[in-house]
Amino acid sequence: MAGELVLIVEDEPRIADVLERYLRAEGFRTERAASGKRALELWRAAQPDLILMDLMIPEMDGLEVSKRIRRESEVPILMVTARAEDVDRLLGLELGADDYIVKPFNPREVVARVRAVLRRSKGQIKPPQHYQVGGLELNLEAFQARCQGETLALTATQFRLLAVLAAHPNKVFTRLELMDALGDSVADERTINVHIKNLRERLGSCGEQLETVRGVGYRLSVSGTGGV
Repeated sequence: MAGELVLIVEDEPRIADVLERYLRAEGFRTERAASGKRALELWRAAQPDLILMDLMIPEMDGLEVSKRIRRESEVPILMVTARAEDVDRLLGLELGADDYIVKPFNPREVVARVRAVLRRSKGQIKPPQHYQVGGLELNLEAFQARCQGETLALTATQFRLLAVLAAHPNKVFTRLELMDALGDSVADERTINVHIKNLRERLGSCGEQLETVRGVGYRLSVSGTGGV
């Protein structure tokens, strides 16, 4: 992934310096923004491959900046927050962040998360395949999902998760199995729960195919009976 451009959105110079140093040491290129307004300007001008977005930044917070970006782009967003209770908001339907990390963090972990999210966003999941599961259709080569012929707006992580489930219709996956399938950026089972909840909402009328098997995990059924 040498040469991939990461936009660091962080208003604390010390933290931004550390992130930039570690990312550049691993071969990434970087741009930096210390405010929400500047983040939007650089996003449009530089077209980064990934945005590392702090939640609390001046002028416009990271949540609002991300919402605006999501109206036009599916660029991967790795959100940084000082509060673990923000997880539901950060990974929510309204924003669709691909992953999050909580301060204080280890810079090496941030680099690992960046790599994992970029791998998923580039479609490095399986050889090109096409899946049809009930009303859902996935084209891995085009990185496209449809429900009853209507294109779905999914984040890279949501698409990856759906592809794992669609590859084995009606198979029940445990949360740990899904964590393993998604790679090293998923920190805990709670993250899987949030992604499943938001994916079900994004699937629209096909959401009932994504079923919860209580006490076990999740499956994508051919017909679907719903479940929360």
